[in-house]
Amino acid sequence: MDQTFEKRKKVIYDFICDDMYVPMKIKEIAIVLQIPKEQRAILKEALDGLVADGKIYVTKRGKYAKGETKHLTGMFQANARGFGFVIQEGVEEDVFVSEDNMNGAFQGDQVEFIITKEPEGKRKEGKIVKILSHGTLKLVGLYEKCKSFGFVRPDNQRVLKDIYIPAGKDKGAMTGHKVVVELTSYGNEHAKPEGKIVEILGHINDPGTDILSIVKGYDLPTNFSERILNQAERVGKDVTEADMKGRMDLRDWQMITIDGEDAKDLDDAVSLTMEGNLYKLGVHIADVTNYVQEKSAIDREALERGTSVYLADRVIPMLPHILCNGICSLNAKEVRLALSCIMKINSKGEVVDHQIAESVVCVTKRMSYTGVQKILDEQDLPEEKREESQSCEELVPMIVKMAELSKILRKKRRDRGSIDFEFPETKIILDENGVPLEIRPYERNTATKIIEDFMLLANETVAEEYYWRELPFLYRTHEQPDEEKIKQLGTFINNFGYHIHVGNSEIRPKEVQKLLAKVEGTNEEAMISRLALRAMKQAKYSPENTGHFGLAAKYYTHFTSPIRRYPDLQIHRIIKENLRGRLKEERQEHYKNILTEVAILSSERERRAEEAERETIKLKKAEYMIQKIGEEFEGVVSGITKWGIYVELPNTIEGLVHVMNMRDDHYNYIESDYEMVGEHTGKTYKLGQKVRVRVADVDKLQRTIDFELV
Repeated sequence: MDQTFEKRKKVIYDFICDDMYVPMKIKEIAIVLQIPKEQRAILKEALDGLVADGKIYVTKRGKYAKGETKHLTGMFQANARGFGFVIQEGVEEDVFVSEDNMNGAFQGDQVEFIITKEPEGKRKEGKIVKILSHGTLKLVGLYEKCKSFGFVRPDNQRVLKDIYIPAGKDKGAMTGHKVVVELTSYGNEHAKPEGKIVEILGHINDPGTDILSIVKGYDLPTNFSERILNQAERVGKDVTEADMKGRMDLRDWQMITIDGEDAKDLDDAVSLTMEGNLYKLGVHIADVTNYVQEKSAIDREALERGTSVYLADRVIPMLPHILCNGICSLNAKEVRLALSCIMKINSKGEVVDHQIAESVVCVTKRMSYTGVQKILDEQDLPEEKREESQSCEELVPMIVKMAELSKILRKKRRDRGSIDFEFPETKIILDENGVPLEIRPYERNTATKIIEDFMLLANETVAEEYYWRELPFLYRTHEQPDEEKIKQLGTFINNFGYHIHVGNSEIRPKEVQKLLAKVEGTNEEAMISRLALRAMKQAKYSPENTGHFGLAAKYYTHFTSPIRRYPDLQIHRIIKENLRGRLKEERQEHYKNILTEVAILSSERERRAEEAERETIKLKKAEYMIQKIGEEFEGVVSGITKWGIYVELPNTIEGLVHVMNMRDDHYNYIESDYEMVGEHTGKTYKLGQKVRVRVADVDKLQRTIDFELV
């Protein structure tokens, strides 16, 4: 240890602890202590050392104050570039932790930390002082054998070190195997983490091993127990007369399901008739609660899973297939139990009356988004050329009316300020071995919007009724964006001549909607839309109704997908008990006691599923582009940073042109203008600019794609 440095720190500490001391900036301390300018760096080093030790702290105005820094707790999240962040429960902003201040913390650890810097308008910085518990117990990675021992390179880029596998702990794994490692030591500054291999998933080149690695990496359940499968078999019987007793019989109603061609679990059907000038819209949802009883083995497993997970080559369902693809699925021409929300809507899109009821349905026909779109497109053709319409002639008038109502509902939402982020989703076509054959944008059409609009309306209608009933319930909430993030967005868009109005430290959804409308069709549209989305908070489940900012809705819930989302299943139980007059004080108290935990767990499981789905898409995009190394493509500049420019291709694949590979000049990042400018040539790259790139390199393990400009 540097004795001089420690003595210097003691002198400074004694000075700050003096009763006469008031908080000062470094310049003021230097003047009082008569420290010359050339030695202020040494003074700052001593002060920072005292802050890091937790003996003093820095105020928001950059003044050094006496008193121990408050010890806080949170979860450590590492970054692939060597630093990390601490996430505190209930606190919006993360705390930055430099590599020097991580104190051996591992991805997912619960840690005790102190704030070392609190600069005004910028992210707080901290130092980890203690590891309370480890959050990562197992991880997935690529094994490499070295003589008698080996190493595992973690798939999770937030785990910053390879895992050492001692002799005899490799379970017979060979180089190239993807494995699951149980950590036995978390390492330190001088030693790597250690572990033992507990499962071999297969060779990295074996079909399906790549996706299985993501499944295991996110600890997603893959199989149902024998007990649950047997229970599902017992309850998944055909609908009987006893099941139908006391329900609204809607079997003679004309109704359809509209889904993707490959969908197997059909949990919503729609019907539409006219009553005078009113649209009578029926949204009929599978009554899953009839087959999944509260606290049963199936129910406990569904709560633990929280949601179905849709990966590139497989679906991990929330419920066993015999239920989600069988008796709970609203298959055409089959009698099914449902929970129906029947709404009467005027020409302005207002629900003037509604009824929620247990029902019996029999879907007239299964339709696809493609088929419905063809019917709508054919309406301008002569009758003899309407091929799709001829195959279901009796349904065409209803489908045309559905498109008409959808348009009305969409306009009403837009008028109140609902935000619609129109990012194209990625459609991946795989062969039988899971190899990507084609990647393209999955565009929304009128048919997809019909279902989206009808489901949104049903969710709002159900949420509003149960809010005013003052009964325990689960809502889908989306809070106001963080003021600081909106300010940052405002500063950014000012560079492009746009403005966003924030009134009384609060932004209205309509302001975000207006901004998106202004940037539509511009070069900077994709970048500004993404930044606006990042400024939003994440939607979550809550027993408290605080509204949905993004939809500009006062009341919102998830009612329409009980086959694949647990919160929907939960509120169906509450609705049914209320309809049957059984929601007495005791049952209300029961739901009050469990709903907070259900909301938290469901929100966590949703995040896990989304991350796994994103990683699968990134993986398949990288695998697809491996086949394209050396090929050239047209793209647009989608992002600019100091380390290079991001280019997005028309098929939604994005890659980085690293500044080191921009060899025709030395390029500088001009942050104020969000441009990359050549020092000698003056050549400029801007957002939205069309460029031609060549695929230079792909790292399937890192899931990154490198381009070079042509």
